Amino acid sequence: MTSLDTRITGKFKIAIALTAVTLVAEVVGGIWTNSLALLSDAAHVFLDLFALVLSLAAVQLAGLPTSERHTFGFHRSEVFASFINGLTVFLMGAGILYEAWGRFAAPQAVKSGPMLLIALIGLVMNLLAAKTLHSHSHDDLNVKSAFLHVVGDAAASVGVIIGGIVMYYTGWYLLDALLSAAIGLLILAGAGRLLRDATHILMEGAPRGLDLAEVAEAIRAVEGVRDLHHLNVWSVCSHITALSVHVEVAAGYEDGRSGLLHEIEHALEHRFHITHTTIQLECSDCNGGPLIKPLQHRQRQEVCCGHDH
Repeated sequence: MTSLDTRITGKFKIAIALTAVTLVAEVVGGIWTNSLALLSDAAHVFLDLFALVLSLAAVQLAGLPTSERHTFGFHRSEVFASFINGLTVFLMGAGILYEAWGRFAAPQAVKSGPMLLIALIGLVMNLLAAKTLHSHSHDDLNVKSAFLHVVGDAAASVGVIIGGIVMYYTGWYLLDALLSAAIGLLILAGAGRLLRDATHILMEGAPRGLDLAEVAEAIRAVEGVRDLHHLNVWSVCSHITALSVHVEVAAGYEDGRSGLLHEIEHALEHRFHITHTTIQLECSDCNGGPLIKPLQHRQRQEVCCGHDH
């Protein structure tokens, strides 16, 4: 495991401990105060805890070595964890909206004073957990998913605090259902974005924000490159981008292929942070092809002892 992974693992453990404290406080407090908003936030915190544990497991799996069966290692476990997180949060948001609908028809009294105190405790714990994860949330989808969980719950805690103050002074208990519905919608929006990003990677999509035409032009700009075709760019996980391409070598540069290959790799890493490349150099007289090559399904053939079956 790299030093980066070790730091992320330690921060996940801190965030898990803080989230567990919040969960216990809000479950007990929600039952005691009869607040659906507080219980809704507790449900969010529970899945936050699940998400954090799942994300921690993904980081540790990503540190496992490559093998003959898993030549990319287990880096993509990060994306699977993010997808599962997004799916579970989406279902949770739908459940909260369903429960809130029931309270619209029959508002129930809430102990707003204790509810306010417990929501404050939850907010403090969520902010501490968010601060712990923030530094790595921009360059790692797995950490980003966990960070969004915690930030979303912190925002929900703010809403619960405001609601507790209003109910304490006005007795308007319908606000509890309104807060629950707002929390549910907030959860659905965040889950949708997370599912979109994780699905895009699982479908071998080009990294968001990366212009394939710019990548092609950067390769063509290297001296000795005549043209290129069959360019593929995809994400192994949120911080590893892979590329494969066929590059036609211009006449007179056939003997300097190793240097040409180095220049292409340097350009890709410097401009686009693409570090995992498979580049096939071809002679200038070879027949080219389309920039993006279409793929076709083929029946799998089992090979044994030199014969096809």
